[in-house]
Amino acid sequence: MVFRPPPILLLLFASAALFPPPAVSDEGRASGARIVPPPGGRLYHGCYPGGESGEEDDLTPDDLASYESTVGRKAAWVYLSNNWYRSRAFPKAEAGWIRDSGAVPFVRLMLRSDAEQDHAEPLFTLPAILDGKFDDDLRKWGEAAKEFGTPLLVEWGTECNGEWFPWNGRWNGEDATCGYGDPERPDGPERFAAVFRHIVEQIRAAGASNVTWVWHVNAQDGPEEDWNRLENYWPGEDVVDWIAISAYGPQTPMEEAAETFRAMMDSGVPRIERLAPSKPLLVAEFGCAAGSSAAKPEEWAAAALDDLLSGRWKSVIGFSWWNERWENDEDRAHDTTMRVQDIPELAKVFRTKLESAKERVVDRPATAP
Repeated sequence: MVFRPPPILLLLFASAALFPPPAVSDEGRASGARIVPPPGGRLYHGCYPGGESGEEDDLTPDDLASYESTVGRKAAWVYLSNNWYRSRAFPKAEAGWIRDSGAVPFVRLMLRSDAEQDHAEPLFTLPAILDGKFDDDLRKWGEAAKEFGTPLLVEWGTECNGEWFPWNGRWNGEDATCGYGDPERPDGPERFAAVFRHIVEQIRAAGASNVTWVWHVNAQDGPEEDWNRLENYWPGEDVVDWIAISAYGPQTPMEEAAETFRAMMDSGVPRIERLAPSKPLLVAEFGCAAGSSAAKPEEWAAAALDDLLSGRWKSVIGFSWWNERWENDEDRAHDTTMRVQDIPELAKVFRTKLESAKERVVDRPATAP
């Protein structure tokens, strides 16, 4: 997500939308199976069901139930943040209730010291991670993920080409080429790619074969500088299973300009497809806040869902709405909400579009060893 204020995914068919799946057996928990793309031409429907702190780790089973009830469909994956300023441990409890709901936990590994944005990271720095200072934590995390057993989606370095997060190149060398690695590559993105590889290698070494690794970019480079192009952050096909993209409309009521979902995707997706043509692509985050003069969330979302459900972007295998609300300042009129529960017209759009495409939208994940 581009803006977040401080503190503030065996395929099941139609019956899965109505009934929870059976409990996973101990044998299944130890299988090391992973989520796989849905059958050709279909799309996973996932979600971030929403918190209220802006830290993305305060979601609850009630949040998920409320979102699913409102849109009339189950979620194939549920997004959550694993904030290391709160705990470096694998989020077993949260992942557990998500699994119990029938969805795959989608964990954002957030190696950061606080939820503030637009500043350098003082502790979990890229050099420190590369130097192995957190290898014990990463191995323990991987061991716990292995013990969890069933499929996980995991990403580190969310929206890496966005300067709002501390792993972005702005805070790690920017366009300099003499401080790290290949003198032909900008240091900031090159450091990121090396750290992504290091984290994946540590967790894989712990035996977590049930993890599908996701590399997550923003549809638009921020800043729009050559050194910050998303392509510069690519860590390599061997450590990336799926790719994710974020594309947002207005994120606060105060925003007075917005791009359409189509425009952002038409710009970003071809670049990703050229970079990694064999990798499945998720719209991991899309959303639009109520109250902005730039776009109505129901209209913005209707156009986005129409394009997604029509198969406009062939590499896309799933999508998830960012169903969150938060405070921006002391003026309640400035509060952000993207929650379908708060916006009746948006709720109607989701329910109508998902129902009309019920044969195309997959609510339950397919898995394979």
